[in-house]
Parts: sequence; C-alpha cells; structure tokens
Amino acid sequence: MPIPNALKSQLVDDWERITKDRLLVPLPRKPTVAELLTDYQEFRQSTKDKRKAGKRDEEVVDEIIDGLRVYFDKALGNILLYRFERYQYKMICERYPGKPPSEIYGAEHLLRLFVQMPGLIAHTNMDEEAVQLLREHMADILKYMHRLSKTLFVEEYETASPAYMTLAK
Repeated sequence: MPIPNALKSQLVDDWERITKDRLLVPLPRKPTVAELLTDYQEFRQSTKDKRKAGKRDEEVVDEIIDGLRVYFDKALGNILLYRFERYQYKMICERYPGKPPSEIYGAEHLLRLFVQMPGLIAHTNMDEEAVQLLREHMADILKYMHRLSKTLFVEEYETASPAYMTLAK
C-alpha cells in the first residue's frame, strides 16, 4: 500500500520523538481517530457526485470505516504502541474506562495501523477482490490524511515526567 512520503516522514519523526527523545503524544487527541474517520466519510459523501459513486460504494466505505475503527481499538494496545507509550496507555485506560481508544488517540497512531494492515489482512479469509477494494480505500484515506496533515498531526509532543520515566521502563 503506497504511503505518501510526507506521511513516511511523519512516521519516522514519531518513532524518534518517542523512542529516542522519550516524548509522548499528548492525549486525548483532537481530532481523534473516530472523528478523523467520520470526517473522511463526510468528505467522501460530499464528493461522491464527482466520483459517480453509488449507494453500494457508500455502504462499502461505511463498512471499511467501521472495520478500521474496530481494528484500531483492538490493535492499539497489542501492536501499535512503542514500549515507552505502554504506561501512558495504561493510565489512559484507567482515566477513561469504557471509552474506546479510537475516541482518545489520533492520526499518529492510526498511521501506524496503516503500516501494520498488510500483515493483518494476510491473516484474514478475505477474498482477493475484497482485499483490493480495502487497499484502494485505505490508499484514499492516506491521501486524505496527507492533504490534512497540518491539522491532523500534533506539532509538539509532551515531555514525560520523571515519575513516568521511572514507571515506563
């Protein structure tokens, strides 16, 4: 799946800030993953006349967005966090019990899901046509994220407290 170069740079910068500089993405994020995906759905609907998309295409987009939200919520704590972020995740889960990660985390972590998706898709029983459709829509979401990157990605990461540094090891 083609990831725009600017988003690849975002991924590298994100990795460096967290793993090398020991900084954290401030949470909760605005927009959240859920808001970003909803905004994308609305964007798709507002431009559907240009695309000549039918009701079936709209249903497919809705299904893909719902699936991405579910995947994100399930994958965040297991495969999307760097070791240094795990304690932050634990604290966020305690602070917002019952609230799904997609309503707390933002584009930085969603982008990590897109990197992991080819491996995750390989473990499903999706047929080739469905996989291709999913890839096309994910590429479109990445283009959307690229266009709005200035508003989706946080500029300043937080410095972790000394107590956090001790507990996060």
